[in-house]
Amino acid sequence: MQNPRSLDLETSEKASAATLGIYVQVPFCQTKCTYCNFHTGVVARSLYRPYVDAVCREIAESRALRDITVDTVYLGGGTPSLLDPAALRRIMDAIRHNYSCALEEVTLEADPETITAEKAAAWLDAGINRISMGVQSFNDEELRAAGRMHRRADVYRATEFLRAAGFQNISMDLIVALPHQTRATWESSVDALLAIRPEHISVYLLEVDDGSRLGKEIIAGGAKYGAASVPSDDAMADFYESACVRLAAAGFEHYEISNWALPARASTHNLKYWRREPYLGFGAGAHSFDGQRRWANVHDSSAYAAAIAQGRTAIETEETVTAAQALEEELFLGLRQLAGIDLARIQRDYAADLTVRVNKLLDDGLLQRDGDTIRLNAAKLAISNEAFVDLLG
Repeated sequence: MQNPRSLDLETSEKASAATLGIYVQVPFCQTKCTYCNFHTGVVARSLYRPYVDAVCREIAESRALRDITVDTVYLGGGTPSLLDPAALRRIMDAIRHNYSCALEEVTLEADPETITAEKAAAWLDAGINRISMGVQSFNDEELRAAGRMHRRADVYRATEFLRAAGFQNISMDLIVALPHQTRATWESSVDALLAIRPEHISVYLLEVDDGSRLGKEIIAGGAKYGAASVPSDDAMADFYESACVRLAAAGFEHYEISNWALPARASTHNLKYWRREPYLGFGAGAHSFDGQRRWANVHDSSAYAAAIAQGRTAIETEETVTAAQALEEELFLGLRQLAGIDLARIQRDYAADLTVRVNKLLDDGLLQRDGDTIRLNAAKLAISNEAFVDLLG
């Protein structure tokens, strides 16, 4: 397999014209949430340092996209806030030392119970200026059923620590349709979120698949993990639509299906994914994209660390994106953004005629059109998958 890190990337027009985002995966958690289908796990703290060593070495030895200025970094997981602040600083120093940086947005994912006043101050000092807090719910019964370690009070305490340290860009997320969630508890969580008023809010629909313990139980018709008390699909759509109305009324711009932000607070890093701009991923299971190729590291954190320590590539998969795949990505990722997509540009760039499919979705009320721009109907976002299925054919 050819190593993408040694490829001549100057032919990538998209890469050369854009800034670069860097994602660092920290796949460690205190516990595995019942709804989680990510490649993360609970490991001994003694494994944290060898993993950070491997990430820093991978960053230092990478040669991909070295000619592009890095303006965003996202430290995700897992729960990267479990790492010692000094370890996070090492990772940030490795990025700054090996890449040309003009960092505007540096995000750290953090669980509320892991945030302390001391950590908050150290994170800011290390150059982290945005915190994405995994709240999920403000209802303790829902949090317990989901296997979360924090409780409602921890969110308020963590927010105070972050604000006192000087953080002015905080994102919080909620999950729709957790076990035991009702219309009343959902509205209460939204009430609490709006009272705190973070700069950014994400609202995710519960994913049901066999990649999580809760998903397996729901599919099997069982009762473990509160599976029998998960709200119906209709209730999920109702809760989501209520959030859309309430967040808009509170001054939050709905810029992507699952994301809202106060003015000028949209996630710059995540927009790179949705706009198909270049990004590099470091760590176990991290993905990269240079505008033409995608590649991903091995998911197992021990195998990843061992490969890097032995001077071997940790890349597990690599593919060149075909024109057909690129078109699908343009449509799927582009329509997730509420600003919509330029249909004329896409049809021109990909020599594709989407007239019949688009007209059907316009007739069905799933899409709206404004000149050459098409976008999802804001009133039908809860059933957006129907539009994606029909449009992608």
